[in-house]
Amino acid sequence: MVSPACPGSSPGPPPGGTCLEHPPRKTVLLYTLLTSVSLLTVTLNLLVIISISHFWQLHTPTNILLRSLAVCDLGLGLVVMPVEGIRYIETCWLLGRIMCALSPYVFYCFISSSLGHMVLISIDRYLAICDPLIYSSRVTMTNVKICICLCWTCSVTYNGLILMDHIGQPDRFSSCHGECVVVVNQISGTIDMFMTFIGPCTVMAVLYIRVFVAALSQMRVIQSQAAATKARAAPTARKSQPKAARTLGILIVVFLMCYCPYYYPILAGENTSTSLPYFVILLWIMLVNSCLNPLIYAIFYPWFRKAIKLIITLRILQDNSREVKIL
Repeated sequence: MVSPACPGSSPGPPPGGTCLEHPPRKTVLLYTLLTSVSLLTVTLNLLVIISISHFWQLHTPTNILLRSLAVCDLGLGLVVMPVEGIRYIETCWLLGRIMCALSPYVFYCFISSSLGHMVLISIDRYLAICDPLIYSSRVTMTNVKICICLCWTCSVTYNGLILMDHIGQPDRFSSCHGECVVVVNQISGTIDMFMTFIGPCTVMAVLYIRVFVAALSQMRVIQSQAAATKARAAPTARKSQPKAARTLGILIVVFLMCYCPYYYPILAGENTSTSLPYFVILLWIMLVNSCLNPLIYAIFYPWFRKAIKLIITLRILQDNSREVKIL
């Protein structure tokens, strides 16, 4: 399997010619679009990180997972999007041999870590909805932080092993100046597909089917109790868990919709390469997910909208702002 093949391991034009150039207007438009998407992604995820970090009421295990996921998305917007944008806007690799070695590694670390966080969020919602009696004892802040550290550690280690040869010798498959080719052998590629796509997606699908069924069952119980007692206060509190499961379920569905197309070439038996005419589209559909996650929070989480207002108006700088009731 050939994983993203990209122009350029060493600066300079290909032999016998110079780098092709886009028309100035097209280049300006592409760089403007790239800057806008990257800046929006960084800003929105930074708001998520500040919100959950600042307000004490938001310090819950689920939100800690969302904050760590936002760190992944922030890294994709701050580092990966600009590098990948330059890769496709420019026809020659301009960032040198070291960046040729490191950029695929950093990219895949963030991607696989995001996938790991989605699995953890699925497990969190499964325990909260399907086994609420043991949720508070098992899903503690300490346990969640340990799982997050393990997720990042596994991502860094796993991708280091997969891309070890490329990191050590990034230009070994380059046939000319202006290339940065990443090659993963077929065995490693197959293992990678199962480890970073089929396995995690299967786990998330199974868990959320069970969560969805359990949430519907709970809602029926709530509605029957409300009809019998005509009391609204108690059921309202109990609706929070199914509602949270629905919101995080939407988050995971959108995640899968953005990530699944990227693996189409592998499933179709083709090499994953930038030589494919549609590869750029698949890549950027996946990257745009990092911008969509905070938008989902803004649509479905009132606490996030309230936190944004407090941050933008600088009220978080006031004394005791950390104790503000945000929920």
